[in-house]
Amino acid sequence: MTFKSDIFILPGLGNSGEQHWQTHWERQYGFKRINQSEWDAPVMETWISTIDEALKPYDLQNVILVGHSLACSTVAFWAAKYGRKIKGALLVGPSDTEADTYPPGTTGFKPMPVYKLPFASITVASTDDYYVSLERATYFANCWGSKLATIGNAGHINVASGYTVWDEGLEFLKELDG
Repeated sequence: MTFKSDIFILPGLGNSGEQHWQTHWERQYGFKRINQSEWDAPVMETWISTIDEALKPYDLQNVILVGHSLACSTVAFWAAKYGRKIKGALLVGPSDTEADTYPPGTTGFKPMPVYKLPFASITVASTDDYYVSLERATYFANCWGSKLATIGNAGHINVASGYTVWDEGLEFLKELDG
């Protein structure tokens, strides 16, 4: 499988480990990971400025961001602050930072961003994600102007839920790459 776009991996809280599907995609397809200076106690303003700096050398019309968990709302915060028009974003398992189940230790990620993204996006949600209810994931996708793809009982769409090599997810990415 080949891709035409410059694709960037954006892990969520704690980063994506060696077995995570994001890491597999990065290794297999040469996608670029945007590394944050602080993975375990992130500050939203720092995360979005890191994204903006990483993308400066690229033609934004050819950039796709692949966010997981906290990185989904990070993409929305980044879009609101910088107003950059990219090719698209794949937003997988968005965490609800306002939910009681969300872990403490993040700064600036509340309230959840609920404004339309200025680019194409697909939000992939599970029906049994501990970090976001399907109702809230649907609400976020609608607010972001994102196409919603519900993939059934898939937990947080991470290693703990059995998502290591996630070939089905590449189909969503190909849709944005087209």
